[in-house]
Amino acid sequence: MSVLCFYAQRGASSTRISSWLMQPLVLCVFVMAVARGQVRYSIPEEMTKGSLVGNIVQDLGLDVKRLKSGRARIFTEDNSREYIGLNVDKGTLVVKERTDREELCAQVSPCSLHFQIILENPMELHRVDVEILDINDHAPVFTRKEIHFQISELAVPGARFSLDSAHDPDVGLNTLQRYTLIPTDYFSLKEKSRSDGTKYVEMVLQSPLDRERDEELKLTLTAFDGGSPQKSGTVKISVTVIDANDNTPAFSQSVYRVSLAENAAIGTVVLTVSATDKDKGSYGEVTYSFSQSSGKDVDLFRIDENTGEICVNGLLDYEKSKQYELNLEAMDKGGLTDNSKVLIELTDINDNAPVISVISFSSPIPEDSTPDTVIAMLNIKDIDSGKNGQLKCFVNSDLPFRIKSSSSNFYTLVTDQILDREKMSEYNITITAIDEGSPSFCTNKTLTLKISDVNDNAPVFQLQSYTAYVMENNSPGDSVLSVKAHDKDAGNNARISYFLEDLCFSVMNAESGEILAVRSFDYEQTKEFYIRVKAQDGGSPPLSSNVSVKIIIQDQNDNAPQVLYPVQTGASVVAEIVPRSADVGYLVTKVVAVDVDSGQNAWLSYKLQKATDRALFEVGLQNGEIRTVRQVTDKDAVKQRLTVVVEDNGQPSRSATVNVNVAVADSFPEVLSEFTDFAHDKDYNDNLTFYLVLALAVVSFLFIVSIIAILSVKCYRWRRERIFYKSGTNLPVIPYYPPLYADVGGTGTLKQVFNYEMCGTTDSRKSDLKFVRPCTLSHHHRNTGC
Repeated sequence: MSVLCFYAQRGASSTRISSWLMQPLVLCVFVMAVARGQVRYSIPEEMTKGSLVGNIVQDLGLDVKRLKSGRARIFTEDNSREYIGLNVDKGTLVVKERTDREELCAQVSPCSLHFQIILENPMELHRVDVEILDINDHAPVFTRKEIHFQISELAVPGARFSLDSAHDPDVGLNTLQRYTLIPTDYFSLKEKSRSDGTKYVEMVLQSPLDRERDEELKLTLTAFDGGSPQKSGTVKISVTVIDANDNTPAFSQSVYRVSLAENAAIGTVVLTVSATDKDKGSYGEVTYSFSQSSGKDVDLFRIDENTGEICVNGLLDYEKSKQYELNLEAMDKGGLTDNSKVLIELTDINDNAPVISVISFSSPIPEDSTPDTVIAMLNIKDIDSGKNGQLKCFVNSDLPFRIKSSSSNFYTLVTDQILDREKMSEYNITITAIDEGSPSFCTNKTLTLKISDVNDNAPVFQLQSYTAYVMENNSPGDSVLSVKAHDKDAGNNARISYFLEDLCFSVMNAESGEILAVRSFDYEQTKEFYIRVKAQDGGSPPLSSNVSVKIIIQDQNDNAPQVLYPVQTGASVVAEIVPRSADVGYLVTKVVAVDVDSGQNAWLSYKLQKATDRALFEVGLQNGEIRTVRQVTDKDAVKQRLTVVVEDNGQPSRSATVNVNVAVADSFPEVLSEFTDFAHDKDYNDNLTFYLVLALAVVSFLFIVSIIAILSVKCYRWRRERIFYKSGTNLPVIPYYPPLYADVGGTGTLKQVFNYEMCGTTDSRKSDLKFVRPCTLSHHHRNTGC
């Protein structure tokens, strides 16, 4: 326990009390730390606003940052006034409103203010009790300024006369402590206590009265409290001595007890009291009344002064007062009295419905909240008693929530199942509180709870896979296709971005899913490939999914046909030989071409563009075969030059041309004589070609010299050989037809295979070409060096 002392200097308001008000008033605040988050303070009443009550941070073991982050606030039940405030910046409790203990609690002691300090994140509840200590700020006060008695001179010693009780709203030592009566020649005081501890006095006759000697007596009744300095109040008592009434009224019971329902209507008869007086005449007539010492309770009841019937005169409330004590007085016409009391016990009626107060409510909550997550803290109470105040609290059974009781009158609303925002994003939770009275009262409170999204759903593509077609030779930046995914989550958790890892493509807009080509594609290099697109949401951590996209490159006619045969070279002349005896349809040669495009773009057609004699040859449209269209005659020129166009089927189409030299002759020497001029038709003006030919000639010369040296011995063995034929500068090259181009039908370039033997020297004029004979063993020709 820690003690905090406050010193206050009070100024004098009157001469009478200045002596003690100028003294320092020592006010001590006792702080008692109670287990389970309870703290108790004690402060004197009438403290000025802003006065320190206690350091709540220190006493609860908290810090100021926790107060601020938890949005600390004070919750007072029944929405009563807040007399104590919370300074969040300093972590202290201060006086917010002037506290008058008598106004707050009347005679109830101890007088305490009860409230809760609520903290959130996490949720905490700390009970604080502040006891208001009484100061001696009230003097005893009598209701009447003067009391009148008419007492018979025949009154015997010991007769009692009820006096007004003084009222002091203070409690403890500061309240009423004792009475004094002066003078005491005839009367003395007798103090008595009620069941609630309050005191009242009776004036007791000590000596017989003598009207002839003292017809009227003047007395002073003084009430003192126990405060320091002591305060007092006085009332004048006037006693008139009357003659000849020597019997006092007598009640039938000293104490009357009765039970009464709190909902008794005004006018309801509570009970009837009776008193008798043995005197006759007017001295035997008794009247009934409530004693002034009954206090404020007499306002709720009335008594018939002639019959003694007591009735309800106001609204009763069990929750405010469970018992009433009425002091009765019976007086005869002679002024003699007797006293009794009535104890009225109220029985509780279920007349109050439960009250639901929301202390704290957290909305929204994340959908991944675990079961038993606290949503709201509630204060639910019924001020009735017994079964009428016993409560049952619940929520709809079809909702994933339940009510838990944390302490007396305090409940928590918690989750009971796993939540899923995608199924239900908002709940209207109706909290029902019903008491066990008969008939019972029910109260409903509806809370609207929103469920916040958690990134628990990965994006899902609309298709399991995608296929896109891209025309080759596309421009970089062209759109290929758009992919689309959706996410059941909301907000950033549903914001989808798309990513690619392939360097050939990019995503133009990460949020649109449009895929762009970053380079141009060539169908001849790549016809199709696969890429993976990743869709990633904006959650933390992010979730993603992948989809496969098949990219198919479509062909364009961007490649011209390429002629594989006959080979076009600049170093030699290739000539096809057609004998003059060739029939119609004779296969001269076959133009072989390819197109690296595909489909229609690779379909090739062959056309004869120009020829020395168009009437002699034709080209197969589909196969490129050059055949004779008529019988060769002696009039046909030996040297024939054909230009063949190879064209594809693309749009627009592309083409290539090839020149085919054809020699119409029956003998090889004839061919040589006609084709010696072909080499002179070539263009050797190009420097590069010249140097290449020169280099080739030097290498060939060295090679031939070496061969001649090796083969010189063999040359002597060929003495019977014919004289060398004279020839031009270069010999034509006879083409070699591989088996791939053999004419299966027997109409090829060479119907029979010929063998040739050739001897070459450095001097072309001495070179010899020997024609041997046809050979049918194999479809090839042979060159033999000699």
